[in-house]
Amino acid sequence: MKKIRRRIILTALLLGALAIVLSAFGAHLLKPYLTTEQIGVFETGARYQMYHVFFLFFLSTRKELSIKTMKLIYDLTIFGILLFSGSLYLLSTNQLTIFDFRIIGFATPLGGILLIIAWSYLFFTILRQKS
Repeated sequence: MKKIRRRIILTALLLGALAIVLSAFGAHLLKPYLTTEQIGVFETGARYQMYHVFFLFFLSTRKELSIKTMKLIYDLTIFGILLFSGSLYLLSTNQLTIFDFRIIGFATPLGGILLIIAWSYLFFTILRQKS
């Protein structure tokens, strides 16, 4: 059990640091090249990434969860962050690349759905447990 908690905490720390780096990158280095709307989209990706860092920290504190449940919620959250925030980073900087990232536009709502499922699964898991 300690192994999965350690993985969750280390992942949260890494994703948290990355969110801060990306926020600074967007605010300082990308600002001259992107519109206000594009910067807003980029910042939304970083903000939601950071929200889910705290969700992962919370997940790591839940001693009543089985390893299987914890791993499922962890996986849903990681894939959700990658798809949701990752696609927002790419879509907002689309004009700066030669690749047209608009073809991955489906990834944003899919990532959002995975994040909603992760939160909901944790909610219903805790709700079903006897106090």
